[in-house]
Amino acid sequence: MNLKEYESKRTFEKTTEPKDKSEKSEGTTYVIQKHAATHLHYDLRLEMDGVLKSWAVPKEPPVNFGIRRLAIQVEDHPLSYANFTGTIPEGEYGAGSVEIWDKGTFKLIDRKEDKLVVEINGEKLNGSYVLVRLKDKKNWIFFKKK
Repeated sequence: MNLKEYESKRTFEKTTEPKDKSEKSEGTTYVIQKHAATHLHYDLRLEMDGVLKSWAVPKEPPVNFGIRRLAIQVEDHPLSYANFTGTIPEGEYGAGSVEIWDKGTFKLIDRKEDKLVVEINGEKLNGSYVLVRLKDKKNWIFFKKK
């Protein structure tokens, strides 16, 4: 579990974002946060390896089969971030409002270095979803599997 990059980007005296709190969890947390920062985007987060693995999705996540979305991998976040809502102050990394767009659990079906297959059980997203890494290691494609 390495949250150094997450912590280095934040001034916790100014932001209400959670600092790392070692938590016990079942490892099935799934959340998408709608983040109205410089550009509106959606932050996909899946609990793995004791952190929330995170991707910024520039457009609304795919509810239906046939829609593909770019997902840009960003720094890992602490597990407590799954419940974060609020406003990140101006001048801070990611300044803007954050709200929970979808939340639930997921089951890991397959995990490889360049591909993740998960079964999502959320309020908006349900079913099998795939993340496939592109040549640029931080860029992935996120889509619902048929």
